[in-house]
Amino acid sequence: MRTKLSQFDYTFDEKYIAQYPTENRHESRLMVLHKDTGKIEHKIFKDMLDYFDEEDVLIFNNTKVFPARMYGRKEKTGAKIEVFLLRELNSEQRLWDVLVDPARKIRVGNKLYFLDEHEEEVLVAEVVDNTTSRGRTIRFLFDGTEEEFKENLVKLGNTPLPKYIERGSDEIDRGRYQTVYAKELGAVAAPTAGLHFSEELMKRLELKGVDFAEVTLHVGLGTFRTIDVEDLSKHKMDAEYFRVDEKAVQTVNKGLKENRRVCSVGTTSMRAIESAVSAEGILKPAEGWTNLFVFPPHVFSIANCMITNFHLPKSSLLIMASAFAGKELIKEAYDVAMKENYRFFSYGDAMLII
Repeated sequence: MRTKLSQFDYTFDEKYIAQYPTENRHESRLMVLHKDTGKIEHKIFKDMLDYFDEEDVLIFNNTKVFPARMYGRKEKTGAKIEVFLLRELNSEQRLWDVLVDPARKIRVGNKLYFLDEHEEEVLVAEVVDNTTSRGRTIRFLFDGTEEEFKENLVKLGNTPLPKYIERGSDEIDRGRYQTVYAKELGAVAAPTAGLHFSEELMKRLELKGVDFAEVTLHVGLGTFRTIDVEDLSKHKMDAEYFRVDEKAVQTVNKGLKENRRVCSVGTTSMRAIESAVSAEGILKPAEGWTNLFVFPPHVFSIANCMITNFHLPKSSLLIMASAFAGKELIKEAYDVAMKENYRFFSYGDAMLII
């Protein structure tokens, strides 16, 4: 029986999209979904403490969002061009995969100039290849050190908020579109389930004896890419870099062995751990690129619990949550969420599936 994309559609009103984060990270709402009984509870995110005991495990994605949206000027015409940095291809040559907008104006050989707020030139890039209709490969022409180059990228870049947040990026976003435990620079989108954790909540979990395991998966724009095939077995995910180290493996496998609650914080943590499963069905160290697409029916090997946000219709994120909790239960939960005016998407509320 083929799994069809149309099974993951729902009627959605844009009024539910959270345009700003809550004042305090841990004060967003939390829907608790019980897989075995179908029971739904309405809580505040900091109440998640009540569902975890000593030596339970939380798996966090420690990726850090870099300010990937830049604005340049095209040589000669001075036309304003948005350049969205996707991934670094070669650090020595400063080659990057990017998306450009408007793309029709940007051809191989064009130079782009990036200016600071004083209209002084900071970086120059040359277009060296066309990759897709909007995709280009560019080479930054910069003679300084790698550290100086990255500092300039950060200085010129803007927080890459998703397009459904219909406002320019604000000073608040530099801090809030980033988890408090972000370490490894490389994502172009935040692992949003983790945005609800404050330093205070992390400390309280630690005091309760909950164990933390950190993995890395650099979230790419493929996370937001629309799925355009009805038969989900034919969908190809964009590859994303991930790493699961020995320390995380030991923490998670100890939790599994002792039948603890092992909770994936977000779909990106789940992709990382599901890409690092040994033949014995436990976690193993792994590093590389994953294009794993999780859709029903899928047997989850590691996590028995998941924290996630409320996602777009027909998105790979909603499809993964449905694979984990069951299609019908997620559909019911989303109906309830809209009736109860939950806030949706990146800055929205959270769901704990147990």
